[in-house]
Amino acid sequence: MAKHGKKYLAAVEKIDREKDYEPKEAIALAKDTSTTNFDATVEIHIRLGVDPRHADQQVRDVAVLPHGLGKSVRVLVFAQGEGAALAREAGADIVADDDETLKKIQDGWTDFDVAVATPDMMGKVGRLGRVLGPRGLMPNPKAGTVVAEEHLPRVVGESKAGRVEFRVDKTANLHVPIGKVSFSEEALYDNMAVLMDAIKKSRPPAAKGAYVRRVTLTTTMGPGIKVDANQALSMEESE
Repeated sequence: MAKHGKKYLAAVEKIDREKDYEPKEAIALAKDTSTTNFDATVEIHIRLGVDPRHADQQVRDVAVLPHGLGKSVRVLVFAQGEGAALAREAGADIVADDDETLKKIQDGWTDFDVAVATPDMMGKVGRLGRVLGPRGLMPNPKAGTVVAEEHLPRVVGESKAGRVEFRVDKTANLHVPIGKVSFSEEALYDNMAVLMDAIKKSRPPAAKGAYVRRVTLTTTMGPGIKVDANQALSMEESE
């Protein structure tokens, strides 16, 4: 088992492991117990009451966080002609409209955070699945990253602003960033409220019983803080 340093152990002392904290309290604690020398990411980990082995119990969607994620997001767009022009105007970092860029990706280059595609490019993009799939970069209609060219400006804008995709893993958990430790408590609260609302709306009809079973807030390398699941589900973004 890894030995933790003094800072981490001191941070753990501040947390009552038996308590389910109110969201605001949990956020304040997360900021207070961050132990890194850099601006750590604040993440939320949610255990869902679904069985991901069943297709009708998958949970996958996106949320646009009002205060962003505190990092610059590199967006690549697979488009051609008018779509490529729209993507460039919207601020896409890379527009893959030539064989050279497609070949570069095929050879393993993935120096971008989000990939968006127009439907007419999916034939070519599909061949890059071996590279994009494992890195979670494959454009997908369900995640809103395969869109008609007229929607490219909106999706590129959202991606750069703070659009996060969440997807249940094999153990029925979601792991989603909601910002940085340097964010104000209010900004983290708003981001968390918007994310929780999106997760609530993504409940599959086939899910039985309690949908959100456990909510934990953490910072990079910081201790976990349990959040009251019912209160997390009833959070509302501040006006």
